[in-house]
Amino acid sequence: MMSERVLCASPNWYSSRCSDVNRSGVMGFGAKNTVYLLRVTPHSVSLTGELSGHTERVSGFAFCPHEGLEHLGVSSSDDKTVKIWDTGLKTVLTEHTAHQSTITSVHWSPVDKGLVVSGDEKGIVVCFWYGRNDTHSFFPEPRTIFCLACSPHRENHVAVGYKDGMIVLIDISKKGEVIHRLRGHDEEIHGLAWCPEPGEEHLYTRTEETSANTSNGLTEMEGGGYLASGSRDQTVRIWSTARGKGVMTLKLPFLKKRGAGVDPGVKERLWLTVHWPKRRPSQVVSSCFGGELVAWDLTKSGKQKWTLLGSSTDGQNHSRIVFNLSSVHVGDRELLISTSMDREIKCWDLESLECCWTLPTLGGFVYSMSFSPVGTGCLALGVGDNMIRVWNTLSVHNPFDMKTYWQNIKSKVTALAWHPVKEGCLAFGTDDGKVGVYEVYSNKPPQISSTYHRRTVYSLDWGPPIPPLSFGSGNKPSYSLYSCGGEGIIYQHDPWKLSGEANNVDKLIRDTNNIKHKLSPHTDLSWKPDGKVLAVGNEDGSIEVYGAPSLKLLCSVQQHHKIINALRWHHQHSDQTELHCLLASGSSNAIIYVHDLRSAIDNPSESPVLLTEAFRTLSGHTNKITSLSWSPHHDARLVTVSYDGTAQVWDVLKEEPLCNYRGHGGRLLCVQWSPVDPDLVWTGGDDFTIHEWAVSKQEHVRPPKSKRRVELEKKKVPQKKTKKKKKAAGKGGVKTEGNESPMGEEERGGSGADEAQSEEEEEDEDRESTVSAVTHSTGSSKEASADRCTAEKVQNGGRSFLTVKKEVKEEKKKDKPELSLKKRKPRSMLPLSTSMDHRPKEELQQDCLTLAAVKHSHDESVNCVPGSGEHLHLGLFTDREALCRMFQEEEESHVEAGHYDSVVYLRLWKGDLTGALHVATEKGELTDHLLSLAPMAGFQVWSKAVEAYVKQLCLQEQFLKAASHLVSIHKIYEAISLLKGHQLYREAIALAKARLQPDDPVLKDLYMSWAAVLEKDGHYTTAAKCYLAAGSSFDAAKVIAKKGDVMSLKTAANLARLAGECDLSHSLSLRCAKELMLSQDWLAAQDILRTQDTLLGHQLVLCVNELLAQRLSLTASVSWSSASSHAWSKPTEEDFLPAVQRVWQSEFGLATADLSQITTLHQQLRAIESPPATASMPIKQLLSQVALDVAVSVVSQLLGDWGSAVEGLLRAVARGFEVGHFSLMAEMCQLLLPQGLDSIALCKQRLVEDDERSLFASQSLEAFVCYRHLYSEWWRLSCSSTTAASSIQQTNGLQTSVENGGDTSHERENGSLSEAHGVQAMLRFDGFWKVLLSEPHANLQATQRAIRDVQGRVANLVEQHSRQQVPPPSLGTQPQTPSTEPDSSDVPADLDNKQRPSVADTMSLTALAAQTTELQKKLAALPDSLKKYSFPDVVECCIILLYLEKYSGMIPRHLCETAMGLLLKYGTTGSLHKAWQRFTL
Repeated sequence: MMSERVLCASPNWYSSRCSDVNRSGVMGFGAKNTVYLLRVTPHSVSLTGELSGHTERVSGFAFCPHEGLEHLGVSSSDDKTVKIWDTGLKTVLTEHTAHQSTITSVHWSPVDKGLVVSGDEKGIVVCFWYGRNDTHSFFPEPRTIFCLACSPHRENHVAVGYKDGMIVLIDISKKGEVIHRLRGHDEEIHGLAWCPEPGEEHLYTRTEETSANTSNGLTEMEGGGYLASGSRDQTVRIWSTARGKGVMTLKLPFLKKRGAGVDPGVKERLWLTVHWPKRRPSQVVSSCFGGELVAWDLTKSGKQKWTLLGSSTDGQNHSRIVFNLSSVHVGDRELLISTSMDREIKCWDLESLECCWTLPTLGGFVYSMSFSPVGTGCLALGVGDNMIRVWNTLSVHNPFDMKTYWQNIKSKVTALAWHPVKEGCLAFGTDDGKVGVYEVYSNKPPQISSTYHRRTVYSLDWGPPIPPLSFGSGNKPSYSLYSCGGEGIIYQHDPWKLSGEANNVDKLIRDTNNIKHKLSPHTDLSWKPDGKVLAVGNEDGSIEVYGAPSLKLLCSVQQHHKIINALRWHHQHSDQTELHCLLASGSSNAIIYVHDLRSAIDNPSESPVLLTEAFRTLSGHTNKITSLSWSPHHDARLVTVSYDGTAQVWDVLKEEPLCNYRGHGGRLLCVQWSPVDPDLVWTGGDDFTIHEWAVSKQEHVRPPKSKRRVELEKKKVPQKKTKKKKKAAGKGGVKTEGNESPMGEEERGGSGADEAQSEEEEEDEDRESTVSAVTHSTGSSKEASADRCTAEKVQNGGRSFLTVKKEVKEEKKKDKPELSLKKRKPRSMLPLSTSMDHRPKEELQQDCLTLAAVKHSHDESVNCVPGSGEHLHLGLFTDREALCRMFQEEEESHVEAGHYDSVVYLRLWKGDLTGALHVATEKGELTDHLLSLAPMAGFQVWSKAVEAYVKQLCLQEQFLKAASHLVSIHKIYEAISLLKGHQLYREAIALAKARLQPDDPVLKDLYMSWAAVLEKDGHYTTAAKCYLAAGSSFDAAKVIAKKGDVMSLKTAANLARLAGECDLSHSLSLRCAKELMLSQDWLAAQDILRTQDTLLGHQLVLCVNELLAQRLSLTASVSWSSASSHAWSKPTEEDFLPAVQRVWQSEFGLATADLSQITTLHQQLRAIESPPATASMPIKQLLSQVALDVAVSVVSQLLGDWGSAVEGLLRAVARGFEVGHFSLMAEMCQLLLPQGLDSIALCKQRLVEDDERSLFASQSLEAFVCYRHLYSEWWRLSCSSTTAASSIQQTNGLQTSVENGGDTSHERENGSLSEAHGVQAMLRFDGFWKVLLSEPHANLQATQRAIRDVQGRVANLVEQHSRQQVPPPSLGTQPQTPSTEPDSSDVPADLDNKQRPSVADTMSLTALAAQTTELQKKLAALPDSLKKYSFPDVVECCIILLYLEKYSGMIPRHLCETAMGLLLKYGTTGSLHKAWQRFTL
């Protein structure tokens, strides 16, 4: 790995066995989807490698316990695999995927060296003999497995612990047969541990627990072995596996945490793991409530069998719950290793029970790191687990001496900057836009700037103050804090007054440089170390250099073309002064540019200089640059890190790479050169690790040329969920997107590996909520407890264990005498004077003499000023003036200590209420008590205090309380705006309705805004209520209808009707009825239409639809059943059209004599849109269109408009024909025209004689009736001839049901034998064929075919032209032309013509266009009435006629000649000609 020190990722949480130590002192633990390996000794720990191969969170790890095989290990993962590793070679030896559910536990058998046992959440136990690659699965209990442990005494025995508290002992040699069920625990089993020695004779038990064979308090059972279990029910139980019963129950002691008070209202989640050390058969170690470890002496009598580990000094124990324990014998010492939620790994000496060492780990991306310029070797780390770590890297005794800071951070720490001269002053920026300053050597919480960035804080830097902070003559800060956020703004913060508003530097830039245009969003900033020049990087890739303090633009660098990620000035202590003005920059284009800005800085011109050429260009990285750092020990030596996962050291002047570090397993985000050792560099990345590495020890010189880290290319998880983040305001690479949710880590809960798969995804870790030794403060226990409680719901590494996904149950508090907390002595209000009363006796007596001299001597020569200096404490015993001086010094002391509440009380005691309020406001320490006193200082003071308190409450996210205080000073509108701004719409509306006039526009705006939010989130009913309250009934109905289900549509229609929105109610009712019609719920559909008087026409159509469906249900055309139907829709012997009229009159009150009503209905029906039928249209929708056509026809008959009636009948019949549904067409002919041609003849008698349109319609209707009879006879005849049937199947270009994909069920529609004879007689009738063999229709159809043919050829020409760019075939290769004709049964006629080579295919595009124009003219010359109506294919009918003649001989000869003439005239195109020749010859 070529690294010196490494901080690795935190061990995964909520796993029963996710870490282990082998005989050689190597520890392995799962972190995210990786297993890390550590070398463990009693005095130190070091990383030796990692095992990578799982794709999801590692859920278990164990070493092989057998001598000589300790290098073997097994791991399980949420990816449902179990892998066997060679930890020395870091390779996978074998694996299995027998589990189908999430694996929860794994163990290597201590007896059978080839056996690995694992269990999953569905209760499956899998035994894997890796040597012979054999797996056996058992299902002992249908419960969720939490843990399991193989017996060290019998190779076939395995103990399994379940979620419900059950423990079973199974025999794997007997197919998982259950030997014992151990009942006693009430809740989930967290750990199981076998006694290392066989037999059951070591434990002390009470007399009543022993059997008859017990003597001297010791059990003496042969065989078996003891088993220890830990459960969430707060007990450790010892079981006799020989007898199958418990022999001892150990209740966890309630221990008071040292260093902080215990809040009885907060109860951490308990994880009770147990471990039985190998060489200690009478001692069990278990975890406890809050991170403590206890050792249980099982042979000890009495109540207290336990001893607390690390009890000698404070700070040894873990501060959060412990998950895993494992032990190892190293030399002459037995060590215990523990992992915890506090992200620390600790080593304990089991003899002394003291902590040997602590290894901190990381729970998130390492976004930022910074070495202190004052505290040598002090490295600050900004991590994505919501904590700051300060590492003393030069510590001799502890190489991992680290302190943790978490208070008031609450988000990922993305930027850090140490104060240049003030020791311990550290500025930080977070993912949620917060900027603050920590005093790391004090116990005070950080100061937070009142100005937040709207998005992630990208960078921080300290620099000289600029206007307006540089104005004035009073005390001014020597340095200002500058922050750059994801929204593109740079703020200047006053470090002395962070509660004040920060200044946007863009205003000064605009004013100084007279800029009117919009400035590019800023992405980074860097002050030159001498404080004279500021460099600003922008989103468009430009860099602007400004002179301080006025920020006059000196030059602009236009070199990068992508977002600037990093800017750094060369250090100023180089002997070569020409290097002082070097500025290095990195962006998302993977190239580093170094610019020499000496001339622009030393000799500035009137107008800014534009630089487009770099002084040096460093290229080699293969992905975006995220950070860079100059070596403080060398001249012009730079280290850069990138998303390609490597760190590169450059010699800038020579433009040469010096070395490349490739030790990380992910993208790198930050880098720092050691300020002490010129050979050491520190890097951090998204693999949750920090590496310290030596430049001189690296074997690579430059970054890898190819993308060898393909696994680093991140992919999104399909889950919250998450939307694409905008890149515009974001900063590539090192920064998280500004509009990401700051709580995204808590919400995700995916595997740790997921985070390393997308640059836009966030690490899934929660903020630590415990306080390290240096961060404990006496006044923060309540806050710490609350934060701790919140953090308990989040797990490390992603997926929680099964019960963690559920809300933690509240557990009953047990009152114990030992739990009563000692009352803490309150902090003194006058600490300085109090401390002076604890001096030596001589000094105290001298004070008495001094005080007497002051009180009784009027000589001014007495050298004493009571209340100040060394006589501070005497101010309490003299006059008020002295008391005030004493108060002043006490106040200054409290301010330095951060005890602002004491300052406030002192000022209150002095009567300076205004001053007290001012201090509390400035420090963010206002309270309800202070606010209640504020009116005593006047309304103005009270009002300002309330406003300040409101801001303070908003920062604390107590918005309801803040709004209530605004109401108290009659700022109703501001209170409403505050609630609205934080999405508290319900409360805002309640306040507005209670305090504002009913017609106030603010109220309507609230309703509309809330409705919009609710509608967006899918809460349609609540949104509708808001719209109704706002008086927008139309929107209310629309939003309810959005869901689209029947209930919603019905509700929306009724709402619109009640609100008077008739048109909307009308349309919604129709939508609802349509949905009900499609589900065949005829009763409900009619009910919804009956609510609207204007929908009678639709009711009649629905009636016809129901009648049709019921009639067709007797045939094969309709295959579904109705959910509900009316009694009048049952099929009868009555003809269909008269039945329709009868039902209309009897059920819907239609008066056939009322012509006005009939006319209105006719208009309604005509207005209903009916889209053209298509082959893909569902039969239910097609039937509804047919019903509309029938309804129009019947109404037209009632009006006496027989032309429209015939047209309606024609449309109803032709719709089935147009979509290739022959059986529907035939059934409609039978229903609507039961007497066939005679029915049409009756209609024709009523037509107007000179109405050409009606005559053509009736002719088409006759043709379809004849067409039906023709096909019934042809099908009857073809069924008797196999040869003819196969010939028919090969026909192409005919609009038969076979060709058109329609159903062929019409063979079942042949009538009785008499009907067949009637058809045969009809076929010999000239009038029958005269209808079908219509030459005008044949001419029309031939013209339309010709137009389609020409259009196909034009499309062919266009396609050939587009393929001209394809290289020509090589010599000897024939061009790919269609040499054979396609099968006519598979290719339509027009397509067949396109693919067949002919002379016409070589026609030019111009000739084809002319031919199209000529055909279009020919088509236009034909009568419109002829083109309007559908008609059977005449050529097809001619072919069928010749076929009937060939096989039956019943067609008159002159008709055959007529058909042949029509074929020769209109059927000569390729496919048709071929078809009728094959069909008839």
